[in-house]
Amino acid sequence: MSLIGVSYAAIVMFIRFLERVLCRKVEIVGKEHVPRRGPLIVASNHLNNADPPIIAAALPRRAVFMAKKEMFDWPVLSWLFKAFGAFPVRRGEVDLQAMRRAMQELEKGMALMMFPEGTRSRDAKLHRGRPGTAILAMKTGAPVLPVAIHGTERIRWPWLFFKPLAIEYVRVTIGEPFFLPKVDRVTTKVAEEYTDLIMRRIAALLPEEYRGEYATVERTEAGEQREAVPQV
Repeated sequence: MSLIGVSYAAIVMFIRFLERVLCRKVEIVGKEHVPRRGPLIVASNHLNNADPPIIAAALPRRAVFMAKKEMFDWPVLSWLFKAFGAFPVRRGEVDLQAMRRAMQELEKGMALMMFPEGTRSRDAKLHRGRPGTAILAMKTGAPVLPVAIHGTERIRWPWLFFKPLAIEYVRVTIGEPFFLPKVDRVTTKVAEEYTDLIMRRIAALLPEEYRGEYATVERTEAGEQREAVPQV
């Protein structure tokens, strides 16, 4: 195992230790759906800065992920982010360098964690996704693994470190991986449609109160898309 692999494993072990100390219950559902090798795009909703490490610790394989560029300006945390597999992305714009790095990681057979909404949800509800995740999936042919997390919206930094078991409940639900349909050309319309497909797969894993703009999607453990039947 490489030095980076050892660092990643050590950080994951530390995260799991913190979960036992700070959380009353952490539930992980669907771990058997995670392919053990090959390129993979892990697409999740985003509620808190704690989401990336919690999701990474729930996966049975190493993952890399994008993090906002500002985080790499913090002296000590910058090293931790890099050891944990993070690389910088400029938010609010098309960061071609970050996209190229993401494609390189997928070409190496890595799992890439992405949050299609592009930022944390301030109201804990699912909002419209941005097309970057779908574009990467179309360009690389990598399968998409839908993941839903809830409970982390109650985490308050840094006060949680002073109150053991302050977090009542966190659940990570992992759906079944799927491939986006192949297209001859990546257009804006197709990217928007496929982004919506990815977001609906995520919504299907969330409780109803978290689905936000995708409230008509029924919940399933595997993340299969189903439209809710209106009550008459």
